Parts: sequence; structure tokens; C-alpha cells
Amino acid sequence: RPPDAEEEEAEVGWQEKLFSQFEVDLYQNESACQTPLDRQYHGEILKLEKAGGRKNYRIFTYTDHDRFTNLEEHCQKVTDSDHEVPSYLAERMANVRRRRQDHRPTEASSLKSKIVTWEPSEEFIKNNHVINTPVQTMYIMGDLGPYGKLGHREYEHVLCTIKVDGNGVITVKPDFTGTKGAYRIELDGEKREVWKYTIENASVQVQPEEEEREQRVFRDLYGRHKEYLSGLVGSEFEMTLPGTLRLFVNGEIVSAQGYEYDNLYVHFFLELPNQWSSPAFQQLSGVTQTCATKTVGWDNVAYFCYPFTLEMFFTQGDESEDSLPQWPVLYFEVLSLDFWQRYRVEGYGSLVLPASPGLHMLTIPTWRPVELGTVAELRRFFIGGSPELEDITYVRIPSTFKGERLSRFGFRTETTGSVTFRLYCLQQSKAFLETSALRQRMQSVLDRLGGFSQQSSVYNVLEAFQRARRRMQEARESLPQDLISTSASTV
Repeated sequence: RPPDAEEEEAEVGWQEKLFSQFEVDLYQNESACQTPLDRQYHGEILKLEKAGGRKNYRIFTYTDHDRFTNLEEHCQKVTDSDHEVPSYLAERMANVRRRRQDHRPTEASSLKSKIVTWEPSEEFIKNNHVINTPVQTMYIMGDLGPYGKLGHREYEHVLCTIKVDGNGVITVKPDFTGTKGAYRIELDGEKREVWKYTIENASVQVQPEEEEREQRVFRDLYGRHKEYLSGLVGSEFEMTLPGTLRLFVNGEIVSAQGYEYDNLYVHFFLELPNQWSSPAFQQLSGVTQTCATKTVGWDNVAYFCYPFTLEMFFTQGDESEDSLPQWPVLYFEVLSLDFWQRYRVEGYGSLVLPASPGLHMLTIPTWRPVELGTVAELRRFFIGGSPELEDITYVRIPSTFKGERLSRFGFRTETTGSVTFRLYCLQQSKAFLETSALRQRMQSVLDRLGGFSQQSSVYNVLEAFQRARRRMQEARESLPQDLISTSASTV
């Protein structure tokens, strides 16, 4: 090997030990060997010297048994800050090497009889507070020091980390180079040297017979897992009837912000329109806990994080073929309660449940009715109470209203804060599993239910324009021809 060569290539096997110059200098001296592993390395280095020395110079490895592996896991940082100080938990958990642990059935069985362990041992803490996934680790290193000065620890850099867990999953970081180009390591110092290296998979290709055997094992495994899942679901899995839509809403009242008084709580209930129903056990209303506000920016925010679950059924009837079915509405009111048990209405609002499945984050503004005059405000401040809605559905269209036009003239309100909801919506329909005709029919129902979208409104405008154009043409054709020609000549 010429002394000025800066290129090196090495083929490394799994857990294959390649010694660095530092390790060669260290383990050559038998007095420096303290552990059985050190003495084993001492014998291997002596054999290498007799065989003509090692063939690698800059590329070497640290296996799963080396002290560097423990040290590297102990020194891993959470952030990229140079001044990061490990927390108390990080220091305590650094001594727990989760790759090395085995569950003991005797200790697990004793947990069933002991709910609380008042004096836990160190072994008990290690076995019960760490994710016990056995992992074997290997590091491929590079000695990037100047030629002639190899063996200095400050020039050692990790080129590749390989881990294999108990499930047989191999993790290579960074990945094989492929077509992405070489990786770069820029050294600190006056010269600012840049080293480039590539990582290639040199494993023997799998034979077709072995690959087919592996595929059979995978198919058998997936088949057993499918049977296991089917056993968990059981044969009594409830399906909806044809023409029926089942709607699940896992909701959360996240926060309320921008209100005048503190100690807020929210009262809400769900209104089901015609053709909608809910199970008998389903609660369609609820009240959150009273929550104190905290200052965030310019607003006072009360974080409720109050979860609720709603389950509804929509049954398509014959009368809904030509009409537009309505979607359920969630009504809510925000109230405040002070130290003297005086409550005040802070705002009313409503929320139409989303027609599309998935996650929806909605912030709904609210308002409250006000009474003119100073006396009403003094009453609200000193003794609490304020004008309230007798029917909360007046927020949108009252349930008792049967007319064509709803006038709110003279009804005075004031804009207040807003409430944030997080909704996870799920839809279940047997029509999605049936023939295409039923699927299209249910899809048309969903389209009509979600008819609040911009696309449907554009379609409605275009259809109205076409109807008006046809009426104009019919009226023009019904007029006498002499009247049309006279008006044309006059123009």
C-alpha cells in the first residue's frame, strides 16, 4: 500500500471485527487487557501480526460486544445543541441497555398478585420501565486522521450503523448509496478536509428456491394473522342495513377563547333531523368541566380537552329521493361561573357535523343576546344573569318554526369568543360492499347530504340558468311572429 494513498475499500460481514490502529496499539500490550474480551482481542492481534498484519487501515468496526457500543448509546443526544445537558431521566435510563434484557416469567407472574410494588429493585425497574426489544448493533467506523497519525480517537467517525432486532428487521443508517451519490464528512480544523464514502450491499443474492420458500412462509404468516384478526372481530360484527348510513363522531371540545369572564364551561346537545336516529343508550347532550383560563397572546383561553362520542343512523326513505336530506347539528352554549356562584351566558353557537369522513378542526364563533341600557350591564356585572334563549335552536332555525321566512329584525346580539372542536368522523354503509347500483345510490345520498359544498352550489346555479333559458325560449315561441318582427324593426 503506498503511503500517500487516501482510498480504501473493505467488505465487512455481520459482527465481523476489524481492528483500528488505536486498538492494535492498545491490545498488543497484555498488561492493558482487563476483561476476557480484551484478552481475546490480544490473541487475535498477535495472530494477525504473524500472518502479515491487518489489511484495513482507515476502515474498522465496533461489534455488539465492544465498549464503544455502550458508550455510543449513553452519549446519544436528543437535540443538536452543543450545550445540551442530559435530564435526570436520560441519565437514569442510559444505564439500562435494552438490547441485553430478557423477561423473567417469575417476576411477571408476581405482578398479578401485587398491584403496587413499594420497594422496587433496580432489576425490577429495568424490566418494567424499558421497551424490551432485543437489538444487536454494529458500527462501521472510519479513521479520518492524516496518514502517519492514525489511531487518534478524535479522528474516528461513524460511517454506518447496522442494527438487527429480535424480529429480524435490519436497520442500516445511513442507507446504501445506490444512485444518490457518495456521503460527505467535513472535518473541523484549518484544512477543512472533505471525505467521501459509499455503502454498497455485498450480500449474496437469494436463490429462487429460497425466495419462493420465504414467500410461502410469508403467506402462511399473513393467513394466520388474518384468522387471528377475524377471531377478534367475531361473527357478530354489526353491519348496517341496505340504504342505511351509520355515522360515528369521536369529538373533543378543545378550547374556548376570547370571552369576558373566567371559569368557563360548555353545554352542548345534538339535534337529529328527520330520517336520523340514534341508539337508546346514546347520550345526545353533555356538559364539560368548569375550566379556568390562561393568557395566550392577546386572548384568555380555557383548555377543556373534553371528549365525547356520537353515533347516528340515517335511513333513506322514498320521500328523500327528490328532497335534500339534512345533516345533524351540534348546538352549544358557553357559560361562566364565578366565586359567588353567579353564572352568565357567554355565547351561543352551532356546528353542522362534517359530511366527509376524517379529521376536522373547526373553530366556531359565538354570540349572545344583549339588552340595551346601563341597568342590564350593571345587573350582569353585580348579580350575574343575562338574557338567554328559551330555545337554543334559535341559533340557526328553530325546531318549532314552520313558516317560509324567519325574521330576526330587532333582535340585538353581541359577538363574543369562539370554541374549537376536533372531530374524527367515520361512516359505515353496507352499500359500499354491495353492487355498483347500490353504491351509486348511496353516493348520491352522500352527495346530497354534503350539498353545502361549493361545487353543488355551482351546479344548482347552472341548472337554474338552464331552466330560465328554456322558459324564455318557450315564451318567445308562443308570441305571434308579426309582433316579434315589428319590435325588431322599431329597435
